[in-house]
Amino acid sequence: MFGVLAAGRKRACGRTGLNGDAPRIASLVPSVTELLCALRLAPWLVARTGFCVHPEKPLASVAKVGGTKDVKLDRLRALAPTHVIVNVDENRLDTLHALHDFVPEVIVTHPCAPADVLGLIDQLRSAFGALPGVAEAALALAGELRAELGHAPAARAAGPVLYLIWRAPWMTVARDTYIARLLAHAGWPTLPALDGGAQGATRYPVITGREPWLADVREVWLSSEPYAFAAPHLHEAQQLCPRARARLVDGQLLSWYGPRTAAGLRYARSLAGAL
Repeated sequence: MFGVLAAGRKRACGRTGLNGDAPRIASLVPSVTELLCALRLAPWLVARTGFCVHPEKPLASVAKVGGTKDVKLDRLRALAPTHVIVNVDENRLDTLHALHDFVPEVIVTHPCAPADVLGLIDQLRSAFGALPGVAEAALALAGELRAELGHAPAARAAGPVLYLIWRAPWMTVARDTYIARLLAHAGWPTLPALDGGAQGATRYPVITGREPWLADVREVWLSSEPYAFAAPHLHEAQQLCPRARARLVDGQLLSWYGPRTAAGLRYARSLAGAL
């Protein structure tokens, strides 16, 4: 689901900025910040969160305005952005409402599958495609992703898999999240077999450790983010699922959408080869 929400009273906006001027873009979503840079829009970025760290060099001079959940609105307002990009899962609803008071264009993103990234690329191309190189970069990035989406799932995938994103409490992903759908596309359906809905905590279910189905799990993966799982946690995961093989996986490749989506699909398929 994608959409552009205008703030309060509409102001005259050109295709790229107010009254045809160059845009002043703020991204409150790490994945989108990386995507904007891949689309050659880094020169027009004026704000980012502290979690927007890739690619490092072009972002070094872009102002930080807090985190994804604790945006410093006064700091952002002072930077006078013409466009702010937010995400349903990563940013707070009250932040979105506050942005409407001073931002001409708020772009709301919510990719829930690898194929949704094609729509996101097209949305950004439509908004900023008049700027140098943006349309060409969007076309190339979309072409790479379409080619990757056409690959068959890994033949040796031994799913389903329990994909852990947090501990104390253990948390995983519902099947209608971006992570779960990327894994399923590569041949790894996730557990539990639940949908979390369009938004909210149910998209990331808590595991108590008392669920009967845990005894039958054969693969449990510990993501490198948002919780920084490391080797010492493998034993804990093994106790959670005694019959499973536990391993660490690259959370950025499997959860950051945009320029990493094609690589994430390749990576997920490659995990079958490590069985």
